Amino acid sequence: MTEIKARAGEDMSQPSHPGAEVKSAMAGFLNAFKGFQDEVKTSFQQQEERMTMLDRKTMTYARPALSASTELDLSHKKALGAYLRTGDDDGLRGLNLEGKSMSTAVSADGGYLINPQMSSNIESMLSSTASLRSISNVVQIDASSYDVIIDNTDVGSGWQSELSAVSETSTPNINRISIKLNDLSAMPKASQRLLDDAAFDVEGWLAQKIATRFIRAEASAFINGTGVDQPKGIMLPNKVANASWTWGNLGYTPTGASSDFASTNPIDCIVGLVYSLAADYRANATFVMNSKTAGAVRKIKDTEGRFMWSDGLAAQQPATLMGYRVLVSEDMPDIAANAYPIAFGDFNAGYTIAERPDLRILRDPFSAKPNVLFYASKRVGGDITDYAAIKLLKVAVS
Repeated sequence: MTEIKARAGEDMSQPSHPGAEVKSAMAGFLNAFKGFQDEVKTSFQQQEERMTMLDRKTMTYARPALSASTELDLSHKKALGAYLRTGDDDGLRGLNLEGKSMSTAVSADGGYLINPQMSSNIESMLSSTASLRSISNVVQIDASSYDVIIDNTDVGSGWQSELSAVSETSTPNINRISIKLNDLSAMPKASQRLLDDAAFDVEGWLAQKIATRFIRAEASAFINGTGVDQPKGIMLPNKVANASWTWGNLGYTPTGASSDFASTNPIDCIVGLVYSLAADYRANATFVMNSKTAGAVRKIKDTEGRFMWSDGLAAQQPATLMGYRVLVSEDMPDIAANAYPIAFGDFNAGYTIAERPDLRILRDPFSAKPNVLFYASKRVGGDITDYAAIKLLKVAVS
């Protein structure tokens, strides 16, 4: 029989079991982890309670706003609402007397500035419409004009050896284009009885009316503006054949027919227009045409019967022509002899719109009784800043 002998110092009364030691260690680990988990849950619960308390303080109407700028906007909105409905301008004048002369403060005697929320609604409607504003460079300034420095030539360069002297190269020509800001105004009217109705959203109605008038006036001026008390449109400069183009003029390519697109292969004139524009402008280029021209262009097929026009697949996604975006602007000319029905170019580089960010309003309850007139005005200007970035299609044989 096998003899079992105890080693020195070993107690044989309690036999050793490795599984029991592991079980004991695991139980200790789980207890420690459970304690850590409880601490994390308690911390998250306390943080959630603090956030809930802060939200309730902010949303409670009886408490003032936590932000000083928010408090100013609310005060200005309330004061402007009283002015629009009743003509009471004490609240607006009080804002000025308290020194809160920010962009939401009181203007000069020509009227009062509208509140930022109403201004942002008007600006969003202006930029989302089918106007050159949506694809042009728009800058906001606080002056009466905006100067653009144009470098329309390249700096000269040349190759040289290690020991040869460096010769002088040609210098670029610098031009200055000054965009003058012009007054754009709208004057909608509403009856005093309608203004007295508390359920009538006078600010929303006024923003809609002002934006509608401004949209129509701006869209027309950016295309056909004469530059006299209005922006300079893209159709104002002299037009020359693209082969003889020089700075200060707009280059054009012909359709190949006297009164329409070429009948043999009408897509050729579109291709010629696209590649008359330099490669660095084509990457961000857009077609601009009116609805009648768009209806004629979308019927054009290539030699294999494929339409060159492609409608957007998603909602509010613009159509494309030869892979380039199409902006439908109703102020562009129709297809006719010697007309320029299509413009193509990088308008963000080629056309700049300058405007003041403030929009003022003046209430007139006397001129159209029993109606109340609201005279709204802003200052805006526009001009071509890069004549190489825009090309036109001319309906002509050559």
